[in-house]
Amino acid sequence: MPTFRRKILLGYGACLILVVVVLAWAMFLLLRLGRASDSILQENYRSILAAENMIDAVERQDSAVLLVLLGFKEQGLSEFRGNEAIFLQWLGRAMDNITIPGEKKIIDAIEKGYTKYLAEVSNLALTRESDRQRAVSLYHNTVLPLFRSVRDSCIKLRDLNHETMYEASNRAHKLAIQAVFSISIIGLAAVIIGIVFSLFLSRLISRPVTELKEAVLRIAQGDYEVRVPERGTGELAVLAHQFNEMTEKLRQYRALNIGEIIAEKRKSEAIIQSVDDGLVVVDEKLLVSDINPEAAKIFGVNRDEYLGRHILEVVREEKLVDFIRQSLQSKTTPKIPEGEDVFTAMTGGRSQHFHFSISPVRSPGEEIQGVILLLRDITRLHELDRLKSEFVMTASHELRTPLTSIGMSVDMLLESAAPKLTDKEKELLTVCHEEVQRLRALVNDLLDLSRIEAGKLEMAFEPVSPRFLSEQAVAIMKGQAEAKNIQLELEVPADLPDVVADPTKIEWVLVNLLVNAVRYTPEQGHIRLKGEGIGGQVHFSVSDDGEGVPYELQSRIFDKFVQVKGAGTPEGSGLGLAICKEIVRAHRGTIWLDSAPGHGSTFTFTLPLVNESIQRS
Repeated sequence: MPTFRRKILLGYGACLILVVVVLAWAMFLLLRLGRASDSILQENYRSILAAENMIDAVERQDSAVLLVLLGFKEQGLSEFRGNEAIFLQWLGRAMDNITIPGEKKIIDAIEKGYTKYLAEVSNLALTRESDRQRAVSLYHNTVLPLFRSVRDSCIKLRDLNHETMYEASNRAHKLAIQAVFSISIIGLAAVIIGIVFSLFLSRLISRPVTELKEAVLRIAQGDYEVRVPERGTGELAVLAHQFNEMTEKLRQYRALNIGEIIAEKRKSEAIIQSVDDGLVVVDEKLLVSDINPEAAKIFGVNRDEYLGRHILEVVREEKLVDFIRQSLQSKTTPKIPEGEDVFTAMTGGRSQHFHFSISPVRSPGEEIQGVILLLRDITRLHELDRLKSEFVMTASHELRTPLTSIGMSVDMLLESAAPKLTDKEKELLTVCHEEVQRLRALVNDLLDLSRIEAGKLEMAFEPVSPRFLSEQAVAIMKGQAEAKNIQLELEVPADLPDVVADPTKIEWVLVNLLVNAVRYTPEQGHIRLKGEGIGGQVHFSVSDDGEGVPYELQSRIFDKFVQVKGAGTPEGSGLGLAICKEIVRAHRGTIWLDSAPGHGSTFTFTLPLVNESIQRS
């Protein structure tokens, strides 16, 4: 008994054979059409082209004969001989392409008439030298009729090939109509056979498939007692038997594990509810699938009422929702810029600060199922940081006055009491003077950093040219670079668009980066200040070929009091890069380091363009 698969193969095999027959017949007819088209183009087009060129050449020769009669003998004969070569060339091609009955007779007439024409033209040229009137009579009575006879023969040759091409085109058209008709008949027969077989096959398959579909729907609704009839002995009967076995195993599995599944679900819910941090679970459609009491308290919502609602109804913070969307789209943890991973909410009439993180939830098959929003209360840490900044600001401010007094006293001793002091006492006073100056710089840096962190440092933003900022910084550092014989290069195009910045603060950043570059670059070294427009920003970079930054310090290089210890380099306060970072952040930019130990360093920061800054605001 043929199997179900063999039946399908036999039926579709017959249809395939019909399709092959149709394709073979179509290819045969297309080849015939192609040969007919080649006949039109190859056999007749060359003769038509030769006739046209002979007509053109002989007409030009007639014009040349008239020039001779008018007295322009050399010009006329030159043009006549040139066109004679052209005529004979195309006459030879026409003689090589004789393919039509009667064509050889016309070409022979052309050759014979043209030979007489050349002879009479030569006779006319000789007669013109002795008797002009007789030459004119010879032209009208002999040369001109011969010219017209040759031209008419060429026209007759062209018309003969035109007629032949037209007849060939008609034959190709009839052949195309026959091809369309025959292909249509065979194709229609194939379609009818295919439809009949499809109806038969659909009757054969539809009933058991329909029964399987209805059984699957009932299983999806939780009815594991459903069974499908097992008819016959073919593959569909085997499929029905295996389906019934699967249904029985599903029924047993469900009865066995439903209790464990419920227990695991309750355990997961208990864990979520007991977490001290705020926790919100969002599915792939941005609907809240779970929220613990702490998160409900943070957002001021009722847990039971907001389950299944859109996350924006719970969070009401567009920034958080955007990061959640990014995580769902990229299927990874979103990249949150530093300083933007803090969420502030009003809880119980007071402000609370929360550090948030977003993590995607994946199934065992790596399919994204949602994201988890975790909120950690950092209000106390935020308050401690604020108090620390205020303390540092207050202490720095209070230390400035005594340090100024001490510095002035030491300076006065160095100036007035120097003759009375021993060398050792002078050395101690000099050391004291240097330490006072270092402490004053440290206090000033601490005060500036505290003001920036507290948002109390005033920024005078205005459109400014990147080239102007760079030139000002290079002018300040030019003397120090020359003192160490360091080549300082400026590569900032003058046509870069303006950026929005506080010129004084950004010049300070550039100077600080250049100071560090000069400090850690050896003599005969190179430093380059470069600027380029990328996207909606301008990137400033300061590169040197110094000793570079060790890998273990690169992640902390912008932290407070972090310094690179170099041989022979003076110590700083360790606050310069931290202040640079805060100033750049206040300008809505970023700053980073690229360095390899022993191969120099490149510090880069960005500033927004004027148009980009307007759009953000």
